[in-house]
Amino acid sequence: MIAHVSIGVRDIDRSKRFYEAVLEPLGYKCLRAARSLVGYGYGRDSIALWVVQAEHPLPADEKSGLHVCFTAANASAVDAFHAAAIASGGRDNGAPGLRADYGEGYYAAFAIDPDGYRIEAYHQG
Repeated sequence: MIAHVSIGVRDIDRSKRFYEAVLEPLGYKCLRAARSLVGYGYGRDSIALWVVQAEHPLPADEKSGLHVCFTAANASAVDAFHAAAIASGGRDNGAPGLRADYGEGYYAAFAIDPDGYRIEAYHQG
């Protein structure tokens, strides 16, 4: 249903380093650098996430309900996603673990990127 999501960031170089580190354990990679704007498209086979330099990025609002969730091949990839997020300038927003209230076998980790966007990786075991 959704082709891709775009987020605006203040510092494209910082965000490129962050997203390349956190998405690599999940099998996502930079598929394209944009020609008409400063940005990068990430995905597996097609671009699912655009990270673009924005003049007025959305202000961080942890109570907005907005977050982006990425699928992981296994729990180890979720763990690596979370570790990379913290090591690359993100903040913890929920350590890796089972989330029984989300469903049986739902294993997830949550982080906040350098611009305040909430991101998640999950594996349904």
